[in-house]
Amino acid sequence: MYQSLNQLLNIKYPLIQAPMAGVSTPALAAAVSEAGGLGSLGLASASLDQARSMIEEVQRLTRKPVNINFFCHKPTVPDQAANQAWLAHLHPMFEEFGATPPADLQDIYRPFPGYDDMLQLVLETRPAVVSFHFGLPSADYIKALQNAGIVLMASATTPAEAKQIEAAGIDVLVAQGYEAGGHRGVFDPENGDAQYGTFALVHMLATQSSLPVVAAGGIMDGAAIKAALALGAAGVQCGTAFVLCPESAANAAYREALQSERAYETRVTTTLSGRAARGLRNRLYIDEPAGARPPTPGYSMTYDAAKALNAAASAKGNFDFAAQWAGQAAALARPMSAADMVQTLVKEAGW
Repeated sequence: MYQSLNQLLNIKYPLIQAPMAGVSTPALAAAVSEAGGLGSLGLASASLDQARSMIEEVQRLTRKPVNINFFCHKPTVPDQAANQAWLAHLHPMFEEFGATPPADLQDIYRPFPGYDDMLQLVLETRPAVVSFHFGLPSADYIKALQNAGIVLMASATTPAEAKQIEAAGIDVLVAQGYEAGGHRGVFDPENGDAQYGTFALVHMLATQSSLPVVAAGGIMDGAAIKAALALGAAGVQCGTAFVLCPESAANAAYREALQSERAYETRVTTTLSGRAARGLRNRLYIDEPAGARPPTPGYSMTYDAAKALNAAASAKGNFDFAAQWAGQAAALARPMSAADMVQTLVKEAGW
């Protein structure tokens, strides 16, 4: 099965480095691709100019296929009252560091659907692979990308989402289990999260879908890769496994935390960004009873507040508010170069 994925993506090994917006870099993606996997760049937080710079840089570093990832969320309707209530809730934390909250919150992450300039940039630079999270773009966007010869992947957290992806003509399914670090790829959070584990989801999708399935979530070593393949996966996607690579953008505090006892306690929270995401527990992973705090103002206004608070705390040498995304198997993270990580996983998987 994985030979067909290798051929589709034009890679040597069915191993994808997760996009990890904010952590992935051109150097990391290029190193993974050069080593025979599929490197990825998460551009959800990038401006048009930043996206151009990152795509051009990774294409300068490697001629091998690279995956470019975008978020396809529905924009949150602005609610100033909700923004102000959340800022008031965080005000005491800002005060700890001699800072004041911003006057209001902005929707800082523009979704890919409807972003025609970003689409044109992708069509101009023609990365080998483009992937989607939180949903899908329009049929017109999908057709334009495929007409440009670009292979498309999309994340599914349920069989129902997988059916939407397959019906849209996407080429590869990424089965994101609840163990995965970073943002949950749920299409419609208002309808809840089924919280399928990686292996249960992979097995269902591999049985029910005609598309190649890539397992994502909690996969840190060859044993997990073998298990995913045994359940029908055509390949795997690893994120947390690459955070400690020197090529990633993770700062010293993130790296230290991932190699500490904190790596054994990850949580899924909406209090950092406004959408459910798994990471190392910090002071914004609020475990207050229902009703003890106001609702988060939604994605990505909540993220705007968290970033401002983290900036104020970090300036004082405190990293208790940083978003340190990590999957449930984070404690298995190993510090090594991206090329060595690929070769280690390949050897352990027996490829």
